[in-house]
Amino acid sequence: MKKTVFALSSALLSVAAAPLASAHCQIPCGIYADDNVFVTMHKDQETIEKAMNQINELSKDAGKNANQLTRWVNNKEQHAQNIQDTVAKYFLAQRVKLDEAEKDAATYTKKLTLLHKITVLAMKCKQTTDLENAKKLHAALDEFQAVYVGKASAKAEVKPHTHADGTTHSH
Repeated sequence: MKKTVFALSSALLSVAAAPLASAHCQIPCGIYADDNVFVTMHKDQETIEKAMNQINELSKDAGKNANQLTRWVNNKEQHAQNIQDTVAKYFLAQRVKLDEAEKDAATYTKKLTLLHKITVLAMKCKQTTDLENAKKLHAALDEFQAVYVGKASAKAEVKPHTHADGTTHSH
């Protein structure tokens, strides 16, 4: 009986300690559409912007709003991390292909440069509540999407959305 309990405990611990499966399994499963990934990244950016606004507002009475401040900071951090993870696990690992460098080095370099810029801006959004970083992240996402899709503008590719400040615009 002790051996069975030990074996079950060991099995449960190994399952609990296993890393969570990534949504992007890095196999050619074909279920992830680029347009959906872009919509998700833009939603992450919008959430970062909203979180920054909330943090700035709640900071006016930080003692009273400590719990909500903590929650908004954590939310901002997670959405910035989501963007960084998508850049690394989806675009860099799977979608931007090495052979693109031989076919069109300028576009390949532009994609890599923009993905790096997005990653750094997401990091800056983690570090601060400076809305300028969120706006720059938004612009970098738009620019990368346009280059990635291969059109002068990718605005027709994504439906309009509303920003935290109430403005609506299309990508």
